Amino acid sequence: MTAPAVDPRGRRVASLVVAGLCGALFGTGLLLASMTRPDVIIGFLDVTRGWDPRAGFVMGGAVMVYAVAFRWIRRRSGAPWFDREFHVPPRRDLDGRLLAGAALFGIGWGLGGFCPGPGLVAAASGNGTALVFVAAMLAGMWIQHRTGRD
Repeated sequence: MTAPAVDPRGRRVASLVVAGLCGALFGTGLLLASMTRPDVIIGFLDVTRGWDPRAGFVMGGAVMVYAVAFRWIRRRSGAPWFDREFHVPPRRDLDGRLLAGAALFGIGWGLGGFCPGPGLVAAASGNGTALVFVAAMLAGMWIQHRTGRD
């Protein structure tokens, strides 16, 4: 007797529902931790006056949760819930493009006070600065996609 075939559409819908719930939970956490407020981010990055450690605690907590979850997921046997295999990037080297992109990201984060997740959450609330940030982010993604570089 063979196992029943899995409906790929049902799997795709379940994947989208779980992704939506995870995104909503993530966005709620960003709001509660004040990570959608550029002044909090800039206060963390500006160590010369009135340093605000809140963003560091949020990032530290996120790294700890991710480290535990990643190790647990990698150790368990079987495939992911909504795909045939885990997709882990094969490259582990650092090259000039990666370092330049990371530097550009950091500069933009420091100047604007937004990174992609909090920027999207703040834009959804109608924040004008966040809307400009998201528009610029989407334009940058489009340009990168059009150049054919990954």
